[in-house]
Amino acid sequence: MTRYEEVAVTLRERIEHGIYRVGDRLPSIRAVCQELHVSISTAQEAYRQLMDAALIESRPKSGYFVLPCRIPSVLPSVSRPAQCPLDVSQWDQVLELVATQRDDKRLLLGRGVPNLEVASLKPLSKILAGLHRSNDLHGFNYDKLSGSPELRQQVARLAVASGCLLHPDDVLITTGCQEALSIALRTLTQPGDVVAVDSPSFYGTMQILKANGLKALEIPTDPQTGISLEALELALEQWPIRAIQVTPTYNNPLGYTMPEARKRALYQLAQRFDVAIIEDDIYGDLAYTQPRPLTIKSFDTDGRVLLCSGFSKTLGPGLRVGWLAPGCYREKALHMKYVSTGASATLPQLAVAEFVAKGHFERHLRAVSRQYQRQRDIMISWVQRYFPKGSGISYPQGGFLLWVELPADVDCVRLNERLAQHAIHVAPGSLFSASGKFRQCLRLNYAFTLTPAIEEAVRTVGGLASEMLSEVGESLLAMK
Repeated sequence: MTRYEEVAVTLRERIEHGIYRVGDRLPSIRAVCQELHVSISTAQEAYRQLMDAALIESRPKSGYFVLPCRIPSVLPSVSRPAQCPLDVSQWDQVLELVATQRDDKRLLLGRGVPNLEVASLKPLSKILAGLHRSNDLHGFNYDKLSGSPELRQQVARLAVASGCLLHPDDVLITTGCQEALSIALRTLTQPGDVVAVDSPSFYGTMQILKANGLKALEIPTDPQTGISLEALELALEQWPIRAIQVTPTYNNPLGYTMPEARKRALYQLAQRFDVAIIEDDIYGDLAYTQPRPLTIKSFDTDGRVLLCSGFSKTLGPGLRVGWLAPGCYREKALHMKYVSTGASATLPQLAVAEFVAKGHFERHLRAVSRQYQRQRDIMISWVQRYFPKGSGISYPQGGFLLWVELPADVDCVRLNERLAQHAIHVAPGSLFSASGKFRQCLRLNYAFTLTPAIEEAVRTVGGLASEMLSEVGESLLAMK
């Protein structure tokens, strides 16, 4: 960490431990300089980081003060999925969501797309344009099946932040993280096999299970600590599970991050039952605070963790640049890569490699992570204001997705049908379950600048949900 980040962490820890309480005035810039032996500019930057994190505010001529905690008062419930393997359904709903990704007529509140309008992406546009103008035709040819050496080198370097020591040859470049997940699952399984997943779980992974004739065993999952290790252990004793698929850091859609000790325990559990782990870390670099959390892969000593990630959520999904570190399954994974897409597109790989190598990627991450954290708190405040009382709200520490659990009588599939009349679309919770559970839940995106129009759309979602609750109440009264 830089010196100002160290100072910010010190002050943050004092706030979290109650040394500085809500409403307290923090030490002046000069006092911080004297106590921690730093320059004025370092102290100012540390305070700016804390303001970006919405932990403190600056009051003119008064100083810096601790803000109230913005953690939602009600979190989503611990999931209680079916206790047996299931065939995956919900394809029709997934297809509808995918079909709306470029819908210019509707406000898409539920899509999993980052902010593509930030200034920190401009160097990437220039790099891409330069590669297109170049007379070098290398970008129009096949690259290596395992991917561009330049990009694999940069991926290996970036992986150090998550605790992984990878050689460039340990990395396979894929056509997005979706292909990495698909390759990992096809490497480990045969049709009819059982895969344990967190619940709710990313619908893209669920549809890979469906396409390959696999069964999903959904494991109860806590909105703060993640997949239940106790329930997973029982499942491993009872069912012939071939792989465990989890998104343990800034989970999509539930938002949790497994504590480091639980990640290590999950790996040890997989070792004991001799089962592989497929770890989706696509949101892992979008940490609101540094250092970013370790991956399960960082504890891997025998190659049983297949780490999947990419640049779709940090840079842009249209680049289709993902990657897979398949551990001891490299040779079979490489074959699966060949029979699916062969070599990935060369130009986007070269552009991303140069963008990372020149330091633009780290600067971009800092900029968008600060923005996403601020907008998380704004979106949470809107949901608390406009949604029915008692709605559970997740509290992610990274990424840009919010999971909301409405009262049980609200059906978000039907809610989406009503929202269509207002040109609004959300991601209903049933997408994220093999059996269509979580119909009272929905996913919201807060990556893009939160304008008055988006606030009005959130108000509309909450208002229609409240109407549905009232209708149920009136129907019950009529029955009596």
